[in-house]
Amino acid sequence: MADAAASAAPGSAGEGRRGGAPEQHESGRGEPKILWGNSEPRLSTAGPGQSSPQQRTETLGFYESDRSRRKQQRSLSDFSLLRFISAELTRGYFLEHNEAKYTERRERVYTCMRIPKELEKLMFFGIFLCLDAFLYVFTLLPLRVFLAMFGFITLPCYGLRDRRLLQPAQVCDILKGVILVICYFMMHYVDYSMMYHLIRGQSVIKLYIIYNMLEVADRLFSSFGQDILDALYWTATEPKERKRAHIGVIPHFLMAVLYVFLHAILIMVQATTLNVAFNSHNKSLLTIMMSNNFVEIKGSVFKKFEKNNLFQMSNSDIKERFTNYVLLLIVCLRNMEQFSWNPDHLWVLFPDVCMVVASEIAVDIVKHAFITKFNDITADVYSEYRASLAFDLVSSRQKNAYTDYSDSVSRRMGFIPLPLAVLLMRVVTSSIKVQGVLAYVCVMLFYCGLIFLKVLNSIVLLGKSCQYVKEAKMEEKLFNPAQTATPGKSPGKQQSMFKSTQGISTDDNGSTSVASEPVHQNENPPSLLVTSNSDQFLTTPDGEEKDTSQDSSELKHRSSKKDLLEIDRFTICGNRID
Repeated sequence: MADAAASAAPGSAGEGRRGGAPEQHESGRGEPKILWGNSEPRLSTAGPGQSSPQQRTETLGFYESDRSRRKQQRSLSDFSLLRFISAELTRGYFLEHNEAKYTERRERVYTCMRIPKELEKLMFFGIFLCLDAFLYVFTLLPLRVFLAMFGFITLPCYGLRDRRLLQPAQVCDILKGVILVICYFMMHYVDYSMMYHLIRGQSVIKLYIIYNMLEVADRLFSSFGQDILDALYWTATEPKERKRAHIGVIPHFLMAVLYVFLHAILIMVQATTLNVAFNSHNKSLLTIMMSNNFVEIKGSVFKKFEKNNLFQMSNSDIKERFTNYVLLLIVCLRNMEQFSWNPDHLWVLFPDVCMVVASEIAVDIVKHAFITKFNDITADVYSEYRASLAFDLVSSRQKNAYTDYSDSVSRRMGFIPLPLAVLLMRVVTSSIKVQGVLAYVCVMLFYCGLIFLKVLNSIVLLGKSCQYVKEAKMEEKLFNPAQTATPGKSPGKQQSMFKSTQGISTDDNGSTSVASEPVHQNENPPSLLVTSNSDQFLTTPDGEEKDTSQDSSELKHRSSKKDLLEIDRFTICGNRID
């Protein structure tokens, strides 16, 4: 029986091991220790101070001890909802770890806050520049024409001291005066009342489309009109060897008269459309026309701009704002005439006028603020723009000036005062009837007041311009002009065209350049010329002159940056808006 029990013990142990029952061993304290294997629990046979090799291996493998399991359960219990909410409420972070980023963002906010002030300074200065050029047409230009004609008539009394009967500036003044007089009489054949009722009979949407088309046409006329006038002035004043060459002035003169007349009619249609919007009962057309200003934000803000592009836009905004002021003046004159100059009706128009002006200012501020923000342009750039406009005014007052101030404003801003002056003269003479001696005395006093306003405005502007030029440190460009080639022509062509009248000049760096007609100067004039160490440009034969001009044109198109003094309203910059 004992042998059978002993023989059954191993079998039962094997069966229990195979059946999954745990095998127990007594430790030093008489307590069994159980080991769990892959599929069957086993008892450890190690002593009290020793660890089983199987236990160490399995612990380091895929399984953990009871202590680590309890820690894991405790850590899982830590991720409760309350602890998550507590962590979200008490979570901290440190902005100083990214100091440069937040400093840049703060500077952008400060720049946007400075934009209204700096922009309005530029606008205020530019509007007075346009006013000065506009008043010149009514005040000093008639006096200059009178003095030129008087000098021409009395010329035989003094003898022919020079070959020229008139100076170039006097010729240009006479041409401007004749164009003004001819266009003024031609405008009398345009019926303003018929145009008003014709426009008033159109639908609101059609008038909105017409007004947008007129704005586009006005910009196209301005871009091409100043070129026509400049071509007329140069054709009339350039040195001519034969008297037959003076006949070429006639087609240029007719073209200039036609341009001023058509542009004046276009501005009259703009003023009439605005007048219809003011007189409409529901004011829907006026609201739609003002909403057109906000379309400029969509078309300008989300585009790439550089300093030169922003300068062009600023000049365009100055010209547009001044033109709108003149159009509002014309609308007020026409409405006051219809109501027999009743001052009570002026207060009826006053809210609409303020609304149009306020919308224009708000759109300009928002547009420039976001353009400077998206393109990383500082607010100090408007001081540079103001200094560039001031430089034009100061340079036009020098003895060796090559253009009149009104013409420089026209090129820089795209503002041509002749068509607007013709329209204003037509509206004023048709709205105000002058009868009697007292009325003519009032007209003379008003004309003297305009002259006084023009002189006072010119003195203040000249003083401010000198201050801005000194602050920008641009005096060297006034007193030490470095003669450069004209950007619109290649140096080879200029050398062959003006070889008889122009010489060679050497700048401070020792590089040789061709002296040309005085232009607004750049600090680095040799960048526009094709130069070499051996001065091959000056000794290039006539057969190679074409290649040299092609190289210079390629170099000019490769240079993407231009000085602000070379940028006008219609200059195509190297890196134009994408």
